[in-house]
Amino acid sequence: MADQLSDKVPATGLASLSGLWRQRLAGRRAMLLGILAVFAVFLVIGSLTFIEATLGFVAIALVALLLPTSVDAVEPVAEGEFAAGPLDEHTVQIFADALADPCLVLDRRSLVVYRNAAAATQFAGVSVGNPIAFSLRNPALLTAIDAARRTGVSQTIELHQTIPNETWHKVVVAPLADRPVSEEETPPLLVVTMQNLTEAKRIDALRTDFIANASHELRTPLTSLVGFIDTLLGPAARDAQARERFLNIMRTQAARMSKLIDDLLSLSRIEMRQHVRPTAAVDLAGLLREVNEGLIAQANEAGVKVTMITPDIPATVTGDRDELYEVFENLIDNAVKYGGDGGKVDVALAPVTGRPGYDYAVTVTDYGAGIEAAHVPRLTERFYRVDAESSRKKKGTGLGLAIVKHILNRHRGLMTIKSRPGEGTRVEVLLPR
Repeated sequence: MADQLSDKVPATGLASLSGLWRQRLAGRRAMLLGILAVFAVFLVIGSLTFIEATLGFVAIALVALLLPTSVDAVEPVAEGEFAAGPLDEHTVQIFADALADPCLVLDRRSLVVYRNAAAATQFAGVSVGNPIAFSLRNPALLTAIDAARRTGVSQTIELHQTIPNETWHKVVVAPLADRPVSEEETPPLLVVTMQNLTEAKRIDALRTDFIANASHELRTPLTSLVGFIDTLLGPAARDAQARERFLNIMRTQAARMSKLIDDLLSLSRIEMRQHVRPTAAVDLAGLLREVNEGLIAQANEAGVKVTMITPDIPATVTGDRDELYEVFENLIDNAVKYGGDGGKVDVALAPVTGRPGYDYAVTVTDYGAGIEAAHVPRLTERFYRVDAESSRKKKGTGLGLAIVKHILNRHRGLMTIKSRPGEGTRVEVLLPR
């Protein structure tokens, strides 16, 4: 690498000295002409002999040329070389290590001569001494490297990789040289920097999906409402029985839209405050009993017995009471709705040990049909449903567990879901004090 980094145009000491004298002579030309004119006058009027005048002029001219000024006291810089001096291996390493993004340094043969710590972490397959094409075979990247080397102009591309995980990076390939490179020359080094865009892409995809899903969820009941209104204004205008049936359906659809809008507003409100940790004290045992009382009518209607197991002493955590109420209301409501065919739901609160950072665990267990393993990791996604049609019939919006996840993030809590087909579902919520 040292040979590559020291590849520069040499400048001899003789050439530098000659250039210095030419520069000083050009800068003092007017002064020397003035001194010459003075000695010529002294020679004409007879004050000095020719030899005296010549020796005096030479002596003063030499002094004027030897004394440096503030301008030429600085050593001149060779043409095409930056004042900072030639690049060396240590300088390039310091430059690469100062970058927060992954950075690779390539030589003329596209061999990796250096990688910074971020590149070693995110691109572990890239090895120093190997061609970059051995580990990053993306055609767009290799084309950008060739173009930057051929033209001496920086190239920018978007690198999309799907193995081992799907990632996006903004890649800039820039020549690195200690002097301007002519069109006939090849830059001795190329710097490849990679800015990670994966999280931004993921957020954009989530936003797009969210808007599409929300629009779809609202459009369906709106379409039904418009259709029933048209029917009531037309063929069923005088049919009392049909009117009553259609109005009941319209009430159900309007309630569904209202619930969806409430959930959307709740999710938006929670996201806005997600970075602010709550400061109030909440008794989890009392809160769970209150949630149970609010859902008892629904559980009785579904034929589900909810068993509450809480300690006799208060279990106090720091949190927002309304938001924690919404968490456990969603979880118990889901257990009754989707696991109610098991006939019972158990809710238990207990201190936890061996889980650093958490003090209490609340578990909600149903004994229903359970969920396939492939669906479990996606249950907290917005609008994700295992069975969309069944969820709509049970007045689900697909946002309940997404709201729970965001509330628990704000409370520095953790939720885990375990389920197997035929064995029911167990949801555990861990909270710190």
